[in-house]
Amino acid sequence: MSRGLLDVLIRAGLVAVLVISCFEVFSPFLNLMTWSVVLAITLYPLLRRIKSALGTSDGRAATLIVLIAIIILMVPIYLLGNSITDSVEHALAVVKGGEVRVPPPAESVASWPIVGKSLYGYWMQASTDLTGLAQKFAPQIKEFSLAAFGKLAGAGMGLLMFIAALIVGGIVMAFGESGQQSAVRIAARVFGPGRGENITLLCTATIRAVAQGVIGIAFIQMLLIGVGFVLMGIPGAGLLSLAVLLLGIMQLPATLITVPVIAFVFITQGASVATVLLSIYVFVAGLADNVLKPLLLGRGVDVPMPVVLIGALGGMVTGGIIGLFIGPVLLAVGYQLFWQWVDDQPTFDDVPTQKPS
Repeated sequence: MSRGLLDVLIRAGLVAVLVISCFEVFSPFLNLMTWSVVLAITLYPLLRRIKSALGTSDGRAATLIVLIAIIILMVPIYLLGNSITDSVEHALAVVKGGEVRVPPPAESVASWPIVGKSLYGYWMQASTDLTGLAQKFAPQIKEFSLAAFGKLAGAGMGLLMFIAALIVGGIVMAFGESGQQSAVRIAARVFGPGRGENITLLCTATIRAVAQGVIGIAFIQMLLIGVGFVLMGIPGAGLLSLAVLLLGIMQLPATLITVPVIAFVFITQGASVATVLLSIYVFVAGLADNVLKPLLLGRGVDVPMPVVLIGALGGMVTGGIIGLFIGPVLLAVGYQLFWQWVDDQPTFDDVPTQKPS
């Protein structure tokens, strides 16, 4: 082995060790920084509007956006926490007072296919000896309770991480112009001098399009369906609306919530003009994303909407919520580079020809 090749291998090995070490040090903050960059890119146009309207600096505008966003987040969380606390206290009071009464099942329940007989037996035992039934299923109840508390704790940690990412994103927005220049320089170094700015603009536009086309549509759908739930008088309308928002972000159909609610309304309130009209409204509102998504998801992005949609769905499946943004960016950049490679194919004039000897 020559000395020059050995030097190259040693340098490459040292660089690889340095890169791996840096990644291990940075990996605990990877999700936090990714969310911070996504939030900064999404909210930066709002910062420029506030800066222009108030005539203030980037830092103060970013601080104002972060404070308003935290207040908007904390108000519904506080109300939701109070509602859950009151519900738990009421349930404990009812259980301690011995006021829990389960009505006996109808005889027709036993004739239901597959689950009818077992369901009738458990239901009958619940109506006569609820304590004994609870003791019988105590291990399953304990396991379910622990899983529910674990999910609740995970949601709380996710919320804290989101607030921290929002604060860090505000710092990133305060240095938005220099950050954009740095991103252009890095992209130019990776993809070539003539493509750096275009790639940077494409990534920025894709992230904002996903934020508008996924989270924005989910929020609009939550408002539309929530109004219908309130008019119907559905108990827990706020929690169900929040579930609709989460389903929309996860790219799952809102009909998973609206159809059972419509069935509940017809069972409890019967069929009337009001219930039929409100049920039709809620059902149509649950399908609104099919109309809004093609209009908003690919807007402002120089790639076809199906590419962004497939990237969002695939990123969600492979990387969770953060993959919802990373997937479309990767697919959009790959799509652009692929067609640039196709268009840059050599012509016949560029192919060297051999002269006959």
